[in-house]
Amino acid sequence: RIEENSERVWLLALVMSVLVRAPVGSTCFSSRLRLGLRFRLPLGATTRTMATQNTKRREDYCTGEHFFLDPFAERQFDDPNYKGARILSSKSEFTDKVNAYYVEGGKPMADGYAPFCKHVFVPNFVGLPVQAVEISSLPEQVKSRIEFGYIRRTPKELAVLATWLPDTAMDKVPEAKMLDIILYSREQIVAERVAQGDDKAQVEEELPEVDWGIISIKAQDEDYEIPMQPITMMRNALGKEEGGSGVPLDRAKYEASVNYWQSHVTIQKQS
Repeated sequence: RIEENSERVWLLALVMSVLVRAPVGSTCFSSRLRLGLRFRLPLGATTRTMATQNTKRREDYCTGEHFFLDPFAERQFDDPNYKGARILSSKSEFTDKVNAYYVEGGKPMADGYAPFCKHVFVPNFVGLPVQAVEISSLPEQVKSRIEFGYIRRTPKELAVLATWLPDTAMDKVPEAKMLDIILYSREQIVAERVAQGDDKAQVEEELPEVDWGIISIKAQDEDYEIPMQPITMMRNALGKEEGGSGVPLDRAKYEASVNYWQSHVTIQKQS
């Protein structure tokens, strides 16, 4: 049944991506779309997942008063195969600064797509480029470089169809104004790791005794949450066992996501 569901999701992802991504009157995408789409393997042996290696100890975590850095976010620092822009500052320095910005800013955490998800928006103090651009702002020769392929962020996730623009297609990727620090509650991190095979007692002993973990860092110009990608919503709805969060699909939020992402494309670093 899981295999059948996976096939349905992949097929749906393919159809939705073709329907949603191609701007009206545009032919620049068709040259990149093939039935034999490139399947991207997991992001290398060094990739960490929510279900991490059991060798990590509590003292190995970068931890502040309010937030700790989860291993899922460490790929943005450590993984040479990570397809987004790498963060070059040390993990401990980054975690300390995010905690400090949160305290100094005096603003409450912004609500995310579920009660276990929150956001903190801080200035882009690490100089990351934006992670997505508006397609209409791109020259035609750059639009023609947009690619499709199957990608999984971790070895335990289902691969899903994604669309991206290689960073080499642009002369220079603009630097983002803000960082969206995406947080998951400690309880949700435990639940997802247990669902993917980790021992609950071991995870509880390993994780820092801090309420929120940084699970992703997004570089953007907006000081608010931009819509989650449609395929990510679908994967979340599949459940924790398939690498999602288990949050059911919300049709209104899904339509808002489609409305945003049919006119934007993520930028992916080329190795």
